[in-house]
Amino acid sequence: MRAGARLDARAKARLTAINQKLAELMTRMSQNVLADETDRFLTLEEKDLAGLPPSLRDAAAAEAASRKLPGKWVIRNTRSSIDPFLTHSERRDLREQAWRLFISRGDNGDKNDTKALIAEILALRAERAKLLGYPTHAHLRLDNTMAKTPEAVLKLLDAVWKPAKARVREEVADMQALANRARPRIRIAPWDYRHYAEKVRRQKYSLDDAQIKPYLQLEKLREAMFWVAGELHGLAFSRLEGVPVFNPDVSVFLVSDRQRKKPVGIFYFDPFARTGKRSGAWMSAYRRQERLDGELLPIVSNNCNFLKGKPGEPVLVSWNDAQTLFHEFGHALHGLLSNVTYPTLSGTSVLRDYVELPSQLNEHWLPTPEVLARFALHAESGKPIPKALVRRIERAATFNQGFDTVEYLASAYLDLKVHLATEARIDPAAFERETLKALGMPAELVMRHRTPHFLHVFAGDGYSAGYYSYLWADVLTADAFEAFREGKGPFDAEVAARLRTHVLSAGNTVDPAEGYRRFRGRDASVDALMRKRGFPAPKKK
Repeated sequence: MRAGARLDARAKARLTAINQKLAELMTRMSQNVLADETDRFLTLEEKDLAGLPPSLRDAAAAEAASRKLPGKWVIRNTRSSIDPFLTHSERRDLREQAWRLFISRGDNGDKNDTKALIAEILALRAERAKLLGYPTHAHLRLDNTMAKTPEAVLKLLDAVWKPAKARVREEVADMQALANRARPRIRIAPWDYRHYAEKVRRQKYSLDDAQIKPYLQLEKLREAMFWVAGELHGLAFSRLEGVPVFNPDVSVFLVSDRQRKKPVGIFYFDPFARTGKRSGAWMSAYRRQERLDGELLPIVSNNCNFLKGKPGEPVLVSWNDAQTLFHEFGHALHGLLSNVTYPTLSGTSVLRDYVELPSQLNEHWLPTPEVLARFALHAESGKPIPKALVRRIERAATFNQGFDTVEYLASAYLDLKVHLATEARIDPAAFERETLKALGMPAELVMRHRTPHFLHVFAGDGYSAGYYSYLWADVLTADAFEAFREGKGPFDAEVAARLRTHVLSAGNTVDPAEGYRRFRGRDASVDALMRKRGFPAPKKK
């Protein structure tokens, strides 16, 4: 019925035309943003490299060589390149250039500009919702979610927005105090936030990314996530040689259940950035698990955009990149551990605001002592990460949560509100400005995904009116990991078995609220999320 089964012939024909046009527009949206990421980049001279760590310099040199720019360094227009540049570059003028380059993807008034595409996408989505009997696209999308209504989503966003903004003010005050000592004195701007946040982190916690990164070797982290899956779920991973791959950097693994001694699925690992590959990180399912026409095992992949260094040297990643690696592997486990009959109910084919639970939950095993002691090994000495450094990482766990939360929430608000709008034609640029002004968006940062390159929402329907789902799922995530803490710790076998049975294996065969209750014994509480992010718990009414 949600696909139009109740419509008459004329309305069905119009719905088909809308869906076909949306598919075309969303594809063009993705292509336009990818073109800006590929064709626009920051070219550096040697004098411009001040502050950049060796791994970023090497990656920039390799990128320049691939573009046939000898004697230059190139910062790609992707988050995996821009974020570390904004963090470490001592050149404020170049940080501003890099920041503007990144936030203006799809917003340059040229053939790759996406604003007209977005306006048409929004109009067609609104028309489709009305055809199907819903007042707005947001109501249509949310009807089949855990949240159910826009009001429920706004209630959650509002609960977190105020304390997150208050934390931003504290973070900016700490950064401004450091900036006031600089000559010339500056006022913290969006291109300064990551740079000065790193300085504050060093000051407050004697911790900086350069201390941690030598212990975060990509290959060791891959081994770590495989080990965690073995300890929690009894999985074993063995490399398959000679399997056809779409790029030489891709590796393939057979995944098996150790206890049952039978295959579970195939896992492809595609970790590196390359020209023509879209930015970001994601999980894909090439084939879903099913038993409808005999047992079919899943084939899934994790795709990232880590930067290659010099040939033969270990690839080092940031702590945030390591979290991303574990996050996407959580999605992969959701696909691999599926145990259902029908492919449409398999693996990650669950409600949008539930699908991020396995991925965000899997991030929690990265900082555990068991993982760090075994796999956070120094790239040169091979020694495990010092316990004193781990303690500093733990103390800094809620650092910069104001920034992380506000930049995310601003995008979630925009996504929901633009799909609740009832205007016949929306000006995306004006709508973004007015929405952020109404929210009181702090001037020192921007949305994580500005409208012109918000691919989650405009390059497909999956996250449209659903970007809030990361926060909704994080309520579940924070509460779920506390189940392990309340038990025997992060590797509690009994809790892990409940997680596999009621969350990871069930797909969409059980109402997610009921599935979560079977795992946890009760509904999730937002209090765990507030504790996780270091915010005060909401007052009880």
